[in-house]
Amino acid sequence: MPQVGAKLHELRRRRDISIRALAIRSGVSHSTISLIERDRMSPSIDTLAAILDALGGTLTAFFLDLRSGMKASPFYARSELVEIGRANTISHRLIGTNHHDRDMMLIHETYAPGADTGEAFSHTAQEAGLVIRGAIEVTVGTTSQVLREGDGYYFDSRLAHRFRNVADEISEIVSAVTPPSY
Repeated sequence: MPQVGAKLHELRRRRDISIRALAIRSGVSHSTISLIERDRMSPSIDTLAAILDALGGTLTAFFLDLRSGMKASPFYARSELVEIGRANTISHRLIGTNHHDRDMMLIHETYAPGADTGEAFSHTAQEAGLVIRGAIEVTVGTTSQVLREGDGYYFDSRLAHRFRNVADEISEIVSAVTPPSY
């Protein structure tokens, strides 16, 4: 399977957009885009979404294209979930990558102790999730709350948001983002 960086570079090249122009359009620094394209950095979902949005693409289409050889199925083994996060600290594993005409993204999120999604970010979508293990501090706009196992959230993603694991152990969330075209 092609690497995310190589695929992103090819997409940018086909649209004849410089890294600096893409940085201005996406709000992601040119150095970050360069590192991602060279597979020296794994982008967060929000960062990749901002870059793809600036390129006129979507996360769904991007990952469908990466996995285009797979046959669509209503069932997905753990090994078929595609990593779209930073696997060493934050794992975002997308469920149903090769499902066509998707209306949502369903994600299994895993956060190492102390892991943080970084600076608050916004995009056009709605998000909902359920903490299934640990404790996650969720910030939406100017409001923060620590959510524990069984607690959930639902918000308009146009509000700047971020997630931080405040537990001394791995924390997990099952989340949905709709529409996936942000």
